[in-house]
Amino acid sequence: MAISRRQLSLEQFLQLPEEEPALEYEEGQVERKMTPKLRHSALHSELLIRLTATARRRNRARVCVDLRTTFGGRSYVPDLSVFLTVRVPHQPDGALVDDVLLPPDIAVEIISPDQRLSRLIRRCTWYVENGVCVALLVVPDDESVLVFRPGRPVQVVRSDERVELEDVLPGFSLTARRLFAALRLGR
Repeated sequence: MAISRRQLSLEQFLQLPEEEPALEYEEGQVERKMTPKLRHSALHSELLIRLTATARRRNRARVCVDLRTTFGGRSYVPDLSVFLTVRVPHQPDGALVDDVLLPPDIAVEIISPDQRLSRLIRRCTWYVENGVCVALLVVPDDESVLVFRPGRPVQVVRSDERVELEDVLPGFSLTARRLFAALRLGR
């Protein structure tokens, strides 16, 4: 849902106070991120747990939840962002910075019921065209994960097929069936 009818520059947008749900900026327009519902939240939690477990092995990466990332003239808040440890923005003493002005290595978007699939496909395509190594678009309604990589066709992962991130996050592999089991009780 667009909340600003007038065009804003990225600099003007970044001066706005943070809100909940978060605001996102794309081509002069400000939109409010969707408030997650239960299915979205369940998938978000499952991916967070699994990505974090792999990322923490040998301190490979840092997984961030709802982190504002500003790069390529846009400012988005992916559901999950993964930064390889060597790319985590930090100060000379190792302290993390607040503002992230570079693309994550992995961006995860989970579609909510009121969002348009075509819009998130465009966003994930933009991610990989602007420095993200892998973008995952999780689609609960048909229990699929769309995997975007630069210069490659979109891969659709379903059922016992695996989301493989070995090229970016070694050791991470998850079947669609296992991910979407989070949508059922008693799994």
